[in-house]
Formats: sequence, C-alpha cells, structure tokens
Amino acid sequence: MSIATSLRTATQTAPLFDGPYYLSIGGQLATAEASFDVFNPATGKPLAQAPAANIAQLDDAIAAARTAFKSWSMIGYDRRQQYLEAYADALAAHRDELARLLVLEQGKPLKTMAEPEVDQAISWIRQIAARRIPVEIVEETDSHVVELHHTPLGVIGAITPWNFPVLLALWKVAPALITGNTMVIKPSPFTPLTSLRFGQIAQSVLPPGVLSVVSGNDELGPHMTAHPDIAKISFTGSTATGKHVIRSAAGTMKRVTLELGGNDAAIVMPDADWESIVPQLFWGAVGNSGQWCVGIKRLYVHRSYHARFVDAFVAYARRQKLGDGLDPEVTVGPVQNRMQFEKVRTFLDDIKARGYKVALGGEVDPDRPGYFIPVTVVDNPPEDSMIVQEEQFAPIVPIIAYDDIDDVVERANASPYGLGGSVWGRDTRAAVAVANRLETGMVWVNEIHTQGVDIPFGGHKQSGLGTEHGSEGRQLFTNPKTVLIHKSRS
Repeated sequence: MSIATSLRTATQTAPLFDGPYYLSIGGQLATAEASFDVFNPATGKPLAQAPAANIAQLDDAIAAARTAFKSWSMIGYDRRQQYLEAYADALAAHRDELARLLVLEQGKPLKTMAEPEVDQAISWIRQIAARRIPVEIVEETDSHVVELHHTPLGVIGAITPWNFPVLLALWKVAPALITGNTMVIKPSPFTPLTSLRFGQIAQSVLPPGVLSVVSGNDELGPHMTAHPDIAKISFTGSTATGKHVIRSAAGTMKRVTLELGGNDAAIVMPDADWESIVPQLFWGAVGNSGQWCVGIKRLYVHRSYHARFVDAFVAYARRQKLGDGLDPEVTVGPVQNRMQFEKVRTFLDDIKARGYKVALGGEVDPDRPGYFIPVTVVDNPPEDSMIVQEEQFAPIVPIIAYDDIDDVVERANASPYGLGGSVWGRDTRAAVAVANRLETGMVWVNEIHTQGVDIPFGGHKQSGLGTEHGSEGRQLFTNPKTVLIHKSRS
C-alpha cells in the first residue's frame, strides 16, 4: 500500500474494536498455538484472550526486522517521516477505539487519563518524525575534514510496561524508526491488547518488518535480551527486572536503555503557597492510581503547616470517585493487576500492623470486585517505614513532616532510586537551589510531570541507565560514527 493510500485510509472513522487480536510479524498478522487471558482490572474477570507467541515466532519477527532494516535505514529521514506521519494518521482514526480498549485492559479513567495518553502518543510520533540528527563537522582544515554521523543500530527490542502501555511503547517506536532502525515490541502480558492493536494498524501503513508486536509469556523477554540480532534493548519496568536485562544483554554487548523504578520525593518549602498546590500534588501522587514511575511517592511538608496541609489534601481526595474508568464521573481507577493488588495490600497491612496514623482510606472493600485500592493518606509515618522506603505504585500517599531543609534533602536522597523529584516554593531561586541538590535524573520546580520530545528524561542511581527523549535520547538509537576525509588537491 502506498503512503498516499494509507493517508486516505487513515481519514476514515474506525469503529470500536472487539478483537480478535493477532501478532504482527513481518508485515503479516499471525495467530499463535497458545493464548492467555487478559483481565479487566475493574472487574477482575477475563476481558479477552491474547496470542502467546512461541520462540520461533519471535525469531521470525526479529529476522523480518533485520531484513527490513536494510532498506528502511537507507530511505532517508524525509521518506521515513512520511511513513510515520501516515502511521500517526492511522492511529488518530482509531483514537476512540484505542482509548476505550486502554481503559478496559489497564483501568485508567477514560477522559482524564486514557484519551490523553493516546492523544499524546499520536502527537509524539508527529513531533519526533520532524526531528533530525544532523551531520556534525568536528574539525576542518585545508587538508581534511572530520564528520560525526549518527547511523542506525539495527533491530531494536522494546519491552514495555503495563502502566502506560500505549504511550511508553510509542515513545520508543518513534525515535527508533525515524533514526532508521526497525523494532520488535514485547508488551506486558498484563496489557498486551492495545499494543497488539496498534501493531495491527501499523501493518497497513509501514513496510513489512519495520514494526512487529509479539505478545507472550516470560520466556520471550530473556530471549530478546540475549538475541544476537537485536542491537539494542529499550526497557521500561522494575529495577529488579532491569538488572536481569543488563546481565542478559552483556553476552552480546548490545546497547541498553533502562527506565526503571523510583521513589520520588516532593519537597514543599516553608514559604510555599501550599493551599493552592494541593490539587497538583494530589494528582502528581494519585494520577493513574499512583502507577507511574515518576509519581510522587513521598510528600515532605514543613511542620509549621503540616496538619493543615493533611486536612486540605484529605478534603480534596474525598471529592474524587473511585471506580470503573468508563464511568465519566470516575477520577481514580483500579490498580492494574492481581499481582500488584496483592503487593499493595502488604503496604496497607504493614501500615495497620505498625499503628501509623491513617487520615483517609486504608481499608480494601473485600466484597468489591476488581482491584480497587482506595486513596489512602498516611499522616507522618517514620522515615524507616515500608511506605516511605519502598515504591508503592498505588494511590497511597505518605505526608511527612520536616523541620530543616538540609535534613529533608538528605532524607530525600537516602534512597537507592533517583528517577524524579519536585520542589515547591514561592522563592523560585531557593526552590531551584534545593532541586539542584536532589540526586535524580529529572526534577520539577513548582510544576510536575511536564514532558516533551526535546526534554531529556532518564534515571540516576538504580532508577535507570541512559536517556529517553531529547536529542540525547534520540542519539542513543544510533551509533556515533566518525568519518575522517582527506581533501583532494584537485
């Protein structure tokens, strides 16, 4: 199909999709001998069945990607931009369908989380498609010139998570493809449906083998990370799994970019206009039911207004509705899967067993179907408590009192993680000074979760390796190749 035909097809309005779901391998849609259940977290019941690819099918996808790389890498930025624009148009035609499917398999509210995720992913593709990595003249004399080129690596293996299954996957797809690579995606088995669907859509727009999506069980990930024909792994997930990725990838010396866990601290300065920022802090912590790596996991508030802040935070939280994301009044959905639900309950059990003060929530309704954790506010738990030291990945917020800036910075940094953080205060210069002391890959001052295609994003310490986004992130999908040219005297 030509790009022009793809563009015309993309302008048609797509109906809501209800399966079946296929693997995308080498431009073809494929079934699998086995399948697995995908659950709706709002009900705890099976939603659909996804194909479980075997190792041979994964090998086929990698081989097709390697073949496609030969031509895809040679057609140039402008032609690749046309393809990516056509892909964005095709996704836009399926926008409502993808957003609804995202709610059903992930649980997030439709209007406030799912639709914005799909919209941002489509916009991201368009913006990245317009970016270029130019040839840099490093040195030039009368006799020679030194050029720095950024050439594509080859086949990229993407392993994507369940908290933002559309956005975090397409964040990888766009820079990988525009720089001339091909890609094979393995989505989380908890949320494979949206990825399978956008993979299916891609086959009508992109050349065969450029983008394949292969869902399956836990054996696929280690096979990808060790595969000699995959040049790079781009992984988003837990720190524990990230360490396995590094070990496996070392055997073939492949490149890795890892975006891992976090225990992000928000520090509200003594001079902060704290009443006005309660909503921002609430959603910074509780948005997506707390299931984001850069979510606020620890909220430090100055003792002079700590009690009043907790009251205001709780009052705001009480106005939110917990429930099925398809309900337009719902603002907080379930956690995504049974495994995470049970893990979160261990936090609640520990809070209760140790007698910490719970200002809101804390109790799971045993008669309610689905994986619902109520918004829970823990009032000033000790620094060594489980809820402060570990990443909860749930709508549980510890609000901790502090007295001294130096002390709170030390406490914020006393973590093996260093993904993000935020500082809030009227005196911007003082807040920035505190932000610069935080040991993180990203830090916000008087805002939260601002992202952009030209804004580098990456983790410090055990929160990651490498960078996504920005020119730095795009360059990590390439090989820096130095070309030294002797000038002809003729």
